[in-house]
Amino acid sequence: MAQSAVTVRLDSELKSQFDALCEQFGMSVNTAFNIFVKAVIRSRSIPFTIKGSPSALDLFMQQRNAAELSKERELSLDEINEEIRAARKELRKKKAKV
Repeated sequence: MAQSAVTVRLDSELKSQFDALCEQFGMSVNTAFNIFVKAVIRSRSIPFTIKGSPSALDLFMQQRNAAELSKERELSLDEINEEIRAARKELRKKKAKV
């Protein structure tokens, strides 16, 4: 079977740690990567969970659930709008720093 080369860039410290672990496992880094690639192909998925930042809906639902469990009083529409204005102001400050 024809072979292809793949180049991977890693932080030097991560590479050293990975090299050491592979050596402890009795395999080369190349063998470890081949095992990973075969597992991905076989399962048609990454063999561990990858999570991103929660979506706006997820954050809303978390807040909603927390509010339902809370003993705090309901906010008025004016209070809600004031919190939204304050949050938007903070976002503008953060964007201005970048």
